Amino acid sequence: MSTKLMWKRASILAAAACAAFTLTQSRPAEACGVNGCDGGVPGPMPVNQDGENVLFVLNPGEVEVHIQISIDPNTNAQKFAWLIPIAQIPEFEVGSQPLFDALLQASVPQYGLNQSFEQCGDQGLSGGLTAPNGGTDGGFDSGTGEAATTGATGGDDPVLLKTTAGAFEIVVLQDKTVAPIKQWLIDNDFLWIDGADDTFQQYLDEGQVIVALKLAGGADEGDVHPIVLRYPSDENCFPLRLTRFSSVQDMDIRVFLLANGRAAPTNYRHVLVNPLKIDWFNFAANYKDVITKAVDELEADGLAFVTEYAGATSITAPFTFNVYNPGWNEAPFVGLAPEQVINRLNDQGLTNCFEPGFCFYNHPLIEGLLTEYLPVPDGLAPEEFYGNLAAYVDQIDVMKWGDGSAFATALVDRIIAPGLHAQDLLDTYPYLTRMYTVISPNEMIADPTFHINPDLEDVDNVRVAGNYNLCDGNSVVTLPDGREIFVPGGGPWPDFIGEMWWAEEISQVALKGKPMHLVNNTAAINTKIEEWNKSHGWPRSDAATGTAGSTGDDDSGCGCTSDQPRSGAGLLGVAGLGLLALRRRRRG
Repeated sequence: MSTKLMWKRASILAAAACAAFTLTQSRPAEACGVNGCDGGVPGPMPVNQDGENVLFVLNPGEVEVHIQISIDPNTNAQKFAWLIPIAQIPEFEVGSQPLFDALLQASVPQYGLNQSFEQCGDQGLSGGLTAPNGGTDGGFDSGTGEAATTGATGGDDPVLLKTTAGAFEIVVLQDKTVAPIKQWLIDNDFLWIDGADDTFQQYLDEGQVIVALKLAGGADEGDVHPIVLRYPSDENCFPLRLTRFSSVQDMDIRVFLLANGRAAPTNYRHVLVNPLKIDWFNFAANYKDVITKAVDELEADGLAFVTEYAGATSITAPFTFNVYNPGWNEAPFVGLAPEQVINRLNDQGLTNCFEPGFCFYNHPLIEGLLTEYLPVPDGLAPEEFYGNLAAYVDQIDVMKWGDGSAFATALVDRIIAPGLHAQDLLDTYPYLTRMYTVISPNEMIADPTFHINPDLEDVDNVRVAGNYNLCDGNSVVTLPDGREIFVPGGGPWPDFIGEMWWAEEISQVALKGKPMHLVNNTAAINTKIEEWNKSHGWPRSDAATGTAGSTGDDDSGCGCTSDQPRSGAGLLGVAGLGLLALRRRRRG
């Protein structure tokens, strides 16, 4: 398989290590990165990570970035690698996957449709129309859809630092030219990106160091966890110039930002989507397509973000049950007999293993730790072994377990400490912004930066429209912003005749004040709506209502979350979260 094809399936997650926070005026980008896998591996590549998620903690004088790393379990995880040019050697820490889970679940865009019905005289409610699910009772029914200082070595050995963070081996390199770094990485079984030499040289010329990361020997996909980088700076960069070597067409990027106020893109545009392009009757099943086309509109030019949520961080509270638990404690495992390990984990809520054949892990890294320090004997399934350790005392690998101190240390490093830090972040920073874009390699010509603008309004992730079913079988949808759309025959969602813009607004957001509109299609869209409605006789005169008596309504509804899944089928929000209760919030 060619290097080009191998890289086609790689992801943007390392690129996210360079997203930015600018407290003052923008300065040149300081860091960037890219990941992928060794072209020598037969079979499928790591999963097409076209939905990478990155968290930035916006702190004056310090950059902290959390990067979610995902590896396809059907591939050779040992061939995963990651390269990041960065301004200086950062601190490396294990990140928290439950933190990402909570952010994703809490802030996922949700689209709903509340049903109401016109009173139709002698025919009764809605003139014979029935409410969804065959009933007319009220309520809301969910639908489904988704550290050291640095200096150039100039010598034969470009290595500045070797360290580890959880399951990852990390090396930091620097030289005046790319060649020594490239050769060292190849000689030591790290990845190199064919065709990226010139781009890396640009970063070296700017004084950057190169961080290389891969899974430690013996680790597999079950040990993979987010990684945290932290170092002093007022800004960082999102290195899309480098990411183009490993990205795919229409790659999804989600950026979460924890701060004291709403964040916005600095050198990228901000887009407000035209809500008429959303398929409200199918719960925004066309969401990604709409975003893709909106950020590609003239003046956005593929370099733009939409805001999916901006508001209180407390929205994550219902989803943080396994981010951190004060009852987690490594001390009981030191000196513990191995057959008692599951009992102590059960006590701390990290597992639910109470009988043979049943074992549930309440943290994504617990099973990996058990596999490492209390491995399952040959011929047994994990749930058999961990569900009844007492029955297999003679088969326990006591050498692996030792006195339990190694397990206790790993428990702190990979679960307890990252969880405590994650919870501290959620408690400390009151404001969460979630931004999203879809971008392709040919558009990756600039590294986006971000800043806080205290004057921006909140943005609700819950978007609920109302569908008023008329006696004649047509309906009128009231969008969350109050605009009415006549829908012939009660559906499907209309395909408006003539030009209709994908973006309602395209703006440049300054450090303070309201966004400056580069494009504002609101008036033109309103004209289109008025023309459309009038051409279908809406609003109608009182004499043409077709009702015999007073009008009223009966409410019911349905809704779902909108977020594209890795599989490409349905909507990630619902697929990953189950049925979510829709919350009404002010639209920003």
